[in-house]
Amino acid sequence: MKLSITLEKATKFVGLGFLSTLRDLFTGKLEKEDFKNFLRKVIVPLASILLFIGLWHMGSRSLYNIEAEFKIEKALNDQGPAAAEALRTCIESGDSSCQPNTLPSPSQVWSSYQSLLRDHNIISADKAAFIEKTAALNEKRIAEGKDAITYTGRPSFVDQIFRSLKTVFAGFLLALFIAVPLGIFIGLSPTLKSAFNWFIQIFKPVSPVVWYLLVFMIVKTLLIDSNEDSSFTISFISVGLCSMWATLVNTAMGVSSVDKDYINVAKVLKLGNFQKIFKVVLPSSLPLIFTGLKITLSVAWMVLIAIELLAQSPGLGLFVWEEFQNGANDSNAKIIVAMFVIGIIGFLLDRLMLTIQNWVSFDKTGAI
Repeated sequence: MKLSITLEKATKFVGLGFLSTLRDLFTGKLEKEDFKNFLRKVIVPLASILLFIGLWHMGSRSLYNIEAEFKIEKALNDQGPAAAEALRTCIESGDSSCQPNTLPSPSQVWSSYQSLLRDHNIISADKAAFIEKTAALNEKRIAEGKDAITYTGRPSFVDQIFRSLKTVFAGFLLALFIAVPLGIFIGLSPTLKSAFNWFIQIFKPVSPVVWYLLVFMIVKTLLIDSNEDSSFTISFISVGLCSMWATLVNTAMGVSSVDKDYINVAKVLKLGNFQKIFKVVLPSSLPLIFTGLKITLSVAWMVLIAIELLAQSPGLGLFVWEEFQNGANDSNAKIIVAMFVIGIIGFLLDRLMLTIQNWVSFDKTGAI
């Protein structure tokens, strides 16, 4: 009986249980503890979101008024009362040609988000029409051993999101394949630890910009005869090298802190080196390794924006920079849209790593 009551409470805030919670709330049957949980998990987050939007709206209006008054005052001093009054009338009319270019309001950001989605639909339709139009010609070119004609139009905002995700995952995999094996060897060998410690301590704090320049020097020389766009290659290698250090250090720490009794048992069982690593060392080190991988993925996503900007890779970093340089009336709002998208994707990537960690690791205490 107690078990069924516990399960019922556990599912109350999941899925359709949320509806039963609302029903109990309005019928007066909701228990005091459940009511507190409802407030904490539903009402408080909603209230904080509304408060954030309200403060954002008031702040944007305040900045808007400050810049509007400044522009009117400047027009008064430079061109006289008639020009100042004309500018005031123009600002109050909502004409985009004279609006102050400052922090956008929530409604302006939402409008820009919808505009970006409409733009994506238009570009997708154009791309589909181009593919359909050139399908027969491309088949002929491929049969003749020539390259197919590809769509070279500008990417949409959604296309740039997927480009950034592709870059960050490629960089993350590069970091994983470098840092985990190297971390295992360093953790197992005090000699290697001493040999590589200086290398880690010197290169770990290096700025993403410097890593980008180093990678650029090498890749542009290696691909000097290639016609391929090297911006993606430069971007993902730079991201991987910038972000791999947390995984390298955590893997080495996890391996070196494996219980010595486990190592002794492996020796007694006469396990080979690879068997010892895969059956004893790695399972015991997984919590720390995944902590490093979570940090690596977060760092990779953060440095990606700056690296894409420098490499001119058509992702979110380049989108933000181009909108900043554009200076159009809705550019600031589009930058805020990109900021929210970057933050939400970063959160989802962190949850993804946590889910994978809980799936493969027997130790759930490290999954935070």
